[in-house]
Amino acid sequence: MSPTVDYEQLLRGADLRVTRPRLAALAAVHDNPHADTGSLTRAIRDDLGEVSSQAIYDVLRALTDSGLVRRIEPAGSVARYESRVGDNHHHVICRSCGAIADVDCAVGHTPCLTASETHGFTIDEAEVIYWGACPDCADARPNPTN
Repeated sequence: MSPTVDYEQLLRGADLRVTRPRLAALAAVHDNPHADTGSLTRAIRDDLGEVSSQAIYDVLRALTDSGLVRRIEPAGSVARYESRVGDNHHHVICRSCGAIADVDCAVGHTPCLTASETHGFTIDEAEVIYWGACPDCADARPNPTN
């Protein structure tokens, strides 16, 4: 577990009971940004031993519903979880290997983040995903000029 984050305090602050699976799940999400459920399940089981898949899904749902964890679902990808919550940040995703990194929200005039029509909705967030090649995958591509 990360020594700089008080997971028990986070749970109590969100009015959630402090349980070993919740503590392990919070630690796993903090230690493995943008991890999928399978990766988190392995990390949680490495920490606690045998925990049912259903219990892990229930814990991740409770953490997401309480706002302690953010669930993202990029197109063509399984759900992933991150601990960076409370801000309107975006993501960049590698089309080749699936690596994901956070991208801070653009500042200043950002017409692409302003809806041309709200249809009566009160909009409080815009989600943007940038797609491309991570440095490792870009370096691995053959150079057509050689």
